[in-house]
Amino acid sequence: MADAKADDTRRSASDAAGVVVLGTCALWSLITAAVHGGRPEGVLLAVLAVTAGYAAGRVCGAIAPVAAALTGALAGAGLAIAVPHLAPGPQPGVPLGHAGATAALLTLATGAACCAAWSTAAPALRPALWALAAGIVATAAVLGTIAGVVACTGVLLCSSAAGRISHRGVALAGLGAVAAAVTGLTWAVTAGALPAGLAAALQGPLTGHRVELWRDALAVTRENPVLGVGPGRFGELGATSVASPLSDGKPHSALLQQAAEQGAVGVTLLAAAFCWLLYALWRTARPAPVALSAGAALTALAAIASLGNALSFTAVSVGAGLLAGLATARPLAQEPTRREGVVPEHRPVP
Repeated sequence: MADAKADDTRRSASDAAGVVVLGTCALWSLITAAVHGGRPEGVLLAVLAVTAGYAAGRVCGAIAPVAAALTGALAGAGLAIAVPHLAPGPQPGVPLGHAGATAALLTLATGAACCAAWSTAAPALRPALWALAAGIVATAAVLGTIAGVVACTGVLLCSSAAGRISHRGVALAGLGAVAAAVTGLTWAVTAGALPAGLAAALQGPLTGHRVELWRDALAVTRENPVLGVGPGRFGELGATSVASPLSDGKPHSALLQQAAEQGAVGVTLLAAAFCWLLYALWRTARPAPVALSAGAALTALAAIASLGNALSFTAVSVGAGLLAGLATARPLAQEPTRREGVVPEHRPVP
């Protein structure tokens, strides 16, 4: 009974934090839209997608944690393969960003497969689930998304090492530091703060057009640092976006889009949403390898979103919420506390 009460306390705290953060994100988009005449529908849809995915993950993860995670992995990989608009590579009339969405979906699918592998109590099933995760990495390579290969491989390696980690808090803090480093690098590239050699090396993979979009977003941010110009209005003000016939009106960086359209407060709320996900994974009573596998996938998603347009796709937002919900659900059946290769975690309840 004491363990159940402690689990309820942890879940209540993380759920309350999520309600506050997501609710504030929606409210701030409405405020900035009212001030500047922007279009908050995209932000509201993203918030709704994350919320719906998280709720579905919590429900499905409680009923059937292994089957739900496996289904999510297969659905994410299948969507990345089957939907033409998410396929990377040159496509006439298609704007930048779809390769990032493909990489994001495959990354989340890898994380879900790893969560399923750590959740199962059947030793015979675990190798097949690890093979599925490795197969998703191979799928990313076949689809030609380099970002997807790197991200999926990183998630698989982190999940493999998670069984030897006894304190999830330190590991999750490290994942947060990785996300902060990638966003800091994005800002440094945009502001021209990197050494010439390193900047030139990054210019090729990022493409000059993308960097110009980022610099337009930075210029817009400097003119409206607190409120931004309003959600959905970057395409009207960015010189590179206006001049490009294939532009979708986005700077292709979640960080810079928030900064340009919703100001410093919007950036803070975006960071708070990511921190809430890590916090929920820290407070969950699920085994540490499950939480860390999901954390690694969400961190990789944050890196992809900092460098691309992945969060503009509803499927990605739903998938992120779903994975977080699966990793923080409390299964109706008691999970084994010890598994082969898993170091049990002992930590006081805050």
